Amino acid sequence: MTAYRIHPEAHMGRVQLKVSQLERSIAFYTEIIGLELLSQSEGRAEFGVEGSGVLLGIEETPNARILRPQSVTGLYHFAILLPSREALGTTLLHLARTGMEIGQGDHLVSEAFYMNDPDGNGIEIYADRPRSQWQTDAKGEYVMATDPVDVDSLLKLAGEWKGLPAGTVIGHVHLHVGNLPDARKFYVDGLGFDVVLHFGNAALFVSAGGYHHHMGLNTWAGVGAPAAPADAVGLQYFTLVYPNAEERSKAVAALQEAGFEVSETPEGPSALDPFGSRAVLTVA
Repeated sequence: MTAYRIHPEAHMGRVQLKVSQLERSIAFYTEIIGLELLSQSEGRAEFGVEGSGVLLGIEETPNARILRPQSVTGLYHFAILLPSREALGTTLLHLARTGMEIGQGDHLVSEAFYMNDPDGNGIEIYADRPRSQWQTDAKGEYVMATDPVDVDSLLKLAGEWKGLPAGTVIGHVHLHVGNLPDARKFYVDGLGFDVVLHFGNAALFVSAGGYHHHMGLNTWAGVGAPAAPADAVGLQYFTLVYPNAEERSKAVAALQEAGFEVSETPEGPSALDPFGSRAVLTVA
């Protein structure tokens, strides 16, 4: 039997987070990050940009625990991909004006900035370099680094801040996992992602369609790190978007063949990875 490979047009969709205070998070994601509030109901809210549909959902968990960083498996960060370097410069200038504490990294394939929401959920906002500039090594894996970003040239591109622009999407999701072999079994053998980079023995990057990564998987919380408790803030689920129902059915079958239980949810079939993070499979 030929090993299943994810369809090259599959990509990341909605990210769903648990937060401790809904109104505080709504203010943060609209005023600081620049997403548009699409809907709000009892204890829940959804966000996107013009023409996007839902990119981010949040749900309030009253009295939720905020855990020490890198102490459990689950969300390291979710990454918002902007459509241009100009949009990244505009967003950076806005974030700087808010006084937000920002990390940075020029990853060669992309330029990225990092921050946390009020509950400590990690966020990356980035723009890709053209694919023609992405380099591979002798093993065929992408060459990535964490160099200083040329902030001055980015800020020279900044325009008027009007929130995140049309064309913004969820680019990738990066997770803490308990070990890489079990992570590989779920994300490569089950979901069919292609391995595009080994980062030492502590992280694995996988993608569809030759992208630099749709999923990052790291053991920086420690090999054997425990799963986050149910009453903690963090990732509730992330979605993978397939081009049609047939391709999604292939992914479901591959997950089951790899030994993972698939259950039905209102959003679509879903499965837990070995470390408690839930993937929901949707159709474009």
